Amino acid sequence: MDGSVLQRRLAALVGDWYAEHARELPWRAPGVSAWAVLVSEIMLQQTPVHRVLPVWREWLARWPTPQDLAVEPAAEVIRAWGRLGYPRRALRLHECAKALVERHGGEVPREVEALLALPGIGSYTARAVAVFAYGDRHPVVDTNVRRFVARAVTALADAGPPRTVADLAAVEELLPADPADAARASIAFMELGALICTARAPRCADCPVYAECGWQRAGRPAATGPARKVQKFAGTDRQVRGLLMAVLREATAPVPRAALDAVWQDGTQRERALAGLLDDGLVHRLPGDRYALPS
Repeated sequence: MDGSVLQRRLAALVGDWYAEHARELPWRAPGVSAWAVLVSEIMLQQTPVHRVLPVWREWLARWPTPQDLAVEPAAEVIRAWGRLGYPRRALRLHECAKALVERHGGEVPREVEALLALPGIGSYTARAVAVFAYGDRHPVVDTNVRRFVARAVTALADAGPPRTVADLAAVEELLPADPADAARASIAFMELGALICTARAPRCADCPVYAECGWQRAGRPAATGPARKVQKFAGTDRQVRGLLMAVLREATAPVPRAALDAVWQDGTQRERALAGLLDDGLVHRLPGDRYALPS
C-alpha cells in the first residue's frame, strides 16, 4: 500500500474512531486557550491523565493566563505542582510564563520556531501546542504515535529508539493536506496509541485499522530489540527527592536540616538527593543549615 493510500485510509479510519471514542478531556474542549493547552502538555509529560486532571483544573482556575503565573513566587508554583512528579517542570513552566509576558505580550505564539525558543519547550511540546491549540498542520510524535506508526505502517511490534527526523517524516506522510483534518488525525493517532494500540496488551480486535495494520497482517511478530526495563520507583533517588520536597512544600517557614534527615535513613542517598534538588534550583540552602523552596 503506497503512502498516499495509507494517508487517506489511516487518517480517515482513526479520525472516525476518535470522533466516537475519544476521552472528553478539558484541554480538548472547544475554545480552550493556547495557554491551557500548553500547561496540559507540560503536566502530561511522564504523568498519567488521571493525576494531571485535578492539578490542571486548579492551576487554570488560579493562573488562567501567563501573566497570572509569571508574577507568582517560584515557591508557590512548586507547592501548587504538588505530587505530579518531576517538579523541575513547574519551574520551567514558571520561566515560560515570564518569557511569554516579556517576548509575546502574554500570548502563546503559534509558530513552532517561536514556541521552541521558550524555556522548557521541546520539539514535541512546540508542535503539540501549534496543532492542538491552533489547528495547524505539523507532525506530533510521542511514544504512542511512534508505536502506532511502527505497527500499522512498518509491521514492527516496537518503534525502537527515537529518531526525531525520521519519526517526524513518517508521521507527516500520514497527515491529510488540510490543516484541520491533519490536526484531527494527529490527536486521533495519539489517542489510539494510548487506549488501543498499547505497548503491553494491544486491543487489536477493537482497532479501526485492524484490516490495514501491517503488524497484524504479518502475524504480529515479536519485537526483536532488547526488552525495555521497567523503571522502578521505590527506593530510588526520585522517591527520596519526593519525600524531601513534600516536607518543604508543607512547611510555612525554613526547615532545619534535622527535619529533612528524618525522611530517609540512608544518609548517602539522602545527601545525593538533596544535592540534586539544590543543583536544580528547587531548594535553597539558608544560613543556619536551613532549607526552603526558592523565593
